[in-house]
Amino acid sequence: MNITDEILEMIKQFETIIIHRHQRPDPDAIGSQAGLGEILKTSFPAKKILLAGETTDGLDFLAKMDSVTAKDYDGALAIIVDTADTPRIDGENYDLAKKWIKIDHHPNDQPYGDICYVNTDASSCSEMITDFYLQHQDELSLSDNGALLLYAGIVGDTGRFLYPGTTPETLRMAAALREFSFDAAALNRKLDSVPMKIAKLFGYVFENVTLDEFGAGVLMLDSDVMKKFDVVDAEVSSIVSLPGKIEEAQAWTIFVAQEDGTFRVHFRSKGPVINELAKLHHGGGHPMASGAKAKDVTETEEIYRQLQTIVRDFSTK
Repeated sequence: MNITDEILEMIKQFETIIIHRHQRPDPDAIGSQAGLGEILKTSFPAKKILLAGETTDGLDFLAKMDSVTAKDYDGALAIIVDTADTPRIDGENYDLAKKWIKIDHHPNDQPYGDICYVNTDASSCSEMITDFYLQHQDELSLSDNGALLLYAGIVGDTGRFLYPGTTPETLRMAAALREFSFDAAALNRKLDSVPMKIAKLFGYVFENVTLDEFGAGVLMLDSDVMKKFDVVDAEVSSIVSLPGKIEEAQAWTIFVAQEDGTFRVHFRSKGPVINELAKLHHGGGHPMASGAKAKDVTETEEIYRQLQTIVRDFSTK
């Protein structure tokens, strides 16, 4: 029995299943969470399937979350997707569940759950959920909407199949989902569209990102910039990959001011490994895409100096 067999057998044992994902979700977090929810609702209509966490503006067209209470966890199974460590789980009371399952594609820095299924070779958690479905088609069903959700997650985490994590397996999973009836072109347009204020922020990014001689980039979105463009932290995710369009850029960090004076830190890379740097600053993630936190401007300056060293060493080795 492989691990996906174990997951399916555990799912069969529970009448209530509550699915969580990480805070500040991206399309893969929502796609894998709600996509798995669609599989379970379609396959086991008598079971109670709930999606936990906050509904996110800008991604609510994909799925809205359910109202989940502490009582719902009594004798329930909790499945946490796309979340490397427990502090990032969105939604309370998951620890009250009778059993847990972790399904994730990030480095397994914190194993948790009664079953821990991690595949760092997968482009996305949505790819893993798609594979789970395909391995068990004799017992599982997938709706058109479920296929759309999983496709959205794969598209989101691969940057529309541009990122290095896109593998032949990724494309096979995406092709299987495209056999279902949904408008992939309309979905891609929706995922790629931004409101005018974010489009104006795009211009600010290209005008203000700084690159050193080795291609280490930095951009500061301080509180004044956030106010000028009338944006909040959750709205700036679409600008994080923009410096990668610059030919000379090798790796970059973007600092986003938070209301408490700290900074959310985004890292992206075309080659230098940056997730170990993220771990040094209360973060983590993938080798080419990670996040962290900085308590003040002094720490942001330290982070950029460290990034410069990583990029310089990568470029001169």
